Amino acid sequence: MNTSVTTLRQIRPLLPVRLLNGCGALLGETRIPSARAHATDLIETAKRRCRLDDFGEGEFFDALSRLLESCHSEARLNLIGKVALRTNILQTLCSRLRMERDRQLYPNIAQQKIQEPLFIVGLPRSGTTLLQTLLTVDQNHRSPLMWEVMMPSPPTRTGEKRRIHRARQSCNFFNWLAPTFRYVHAVGAELPQECIGLMTPTFLSDQFDTMYYVPSYRAWFFRQDLRPAYQYHYRFLQHLQFRRAAHRWILKAPTHMFAIPALLSVYPDALFVQTHRTPVDAMASVSSLVTILRSAFSNAVDPFIACREAIHYWSETLQKFLHERDQLPKNRICDVDYHEISRDPIAAVRRIYDRFGWSLSREAEQRMRVLVTSHAQRQPGNHRYHLSDFGSSAEEVLGAFEAYCTRFGLVSFDGEKDSSAPRNSSLSQVQRRSGFVSLTRNNGEVAG
Repeated sequence: MNTSVTTLRQIRPLLPVRLLNGCGALLGETRIPSARAHATDLIETAKRRCRLDDFGEGEFFDALSRLLESCHSEARLNLIGKVALRTNILQTLCSRLRMERDRQLYPNIAQQKIQEPLFIVGLPRSGTTLLQTLLTVDQNHRSPLMWEVMMPSPPTRTGEKRRIHRARQSCNFFNWLAPTFRYVHAVGAELPQECIGLMTPTFLSDQFDTMYYVPSYRAWFFRQDLRPAYQYHYRFLQHLQFRRAAHRWILKAPTHMFAIPALLSVYPDALFVQTHRTPVDAMASVSSLVTILRSAFSNAVDPFIACREAIHYWSETLQKFLHERDQLPKNRICDVDYHEISRDPIAAVRRIYDRFGWSLSREAEQRMRVLVTSHAQRQPGNHRYHLSDFGSSAEEVLGAFEAYCTRFGLVSFDGEKDSSAPRNSSLSQVQRRSGFVSLTRNNGEVAG
């Protein structure tokens, strides 16, 4: 068993955070009524705050109501969690109101064409973040930046510095609230953002499930047709592209694998890169991320539940995605191994360019090399994790992902994270044939 201290065991909020949440718990115990968020009230508050009343196409009341009910009855939010939920919902509603106003003020937003966007998918924590960041430094490419997703209005350069500053303050506050999270995932106002945030205004997004323990909302969400969410995703990209042109969008979110038919109904010419990492490491890593993130908003987070949810969701999602990707022409998808990204990211990028017939300029490659060097130098610390912290084992994970592991030859040889061997020796043979070999790492991981 791994005896090193894992990041999960280092979770401890700062003293001011503990005091605030303690006051909130005391108020609850003394039965002083707390303000419960209701969809109708929040919608009316957003309208008054923005002096607008048109949210645009698409119904979202039911989704918002279910989310709020689940947060109230299941998430066990602390005081900061309750404030964060209300603030986040209001910010999202106001953003939607302002974006609809912008579409009326600037009719050319609706004329923007999003052509052949590249979606980076794969298991969470499999190198998608670094890969997206590298591809984005090519001037032919564009990704949504965190500040743009947080404050997309107006769709011009008006107040750009002010909006970036406000986003930077939000990032600093979150790093103060959850200081351990920076070991897991970089947070920055001008960094590329997972494009799942473009769907948040529909309240059909697994972003909420990552932040809060909301099993009833989660179960309902999985039964929904996500085409309306992807239609809004397209509208959001149009908004961002109107402000700054994009030859090609580089988008990423592992959860896209859950809804490929809906995605393709909106982006029929989409291209895909799928990253691959042994599920043993990926499930331990994403369970750590979810537990740390939820712990910023609740004092009653169960890491065992986070891991069980992750194994169930991602094993089913991958099984579904592998069937659906087989229906795509082979020239529209490129497979990249996590350890190729971590060992030689430029070679991984070149292979993507070759696959899709793109031209990698000398200037773009040089910027990528500078970014790789900078990324290595600013790593704040190691993200350490072990499946035993989450009540699981390598055997359990490999059993759930057996078909995926067999197809891509993925086993765990990572002695620091988990030294268990797979039950099926044929995986090793497939792995050697495929060239996907997991190497032991002593210095953290590639984020994303």
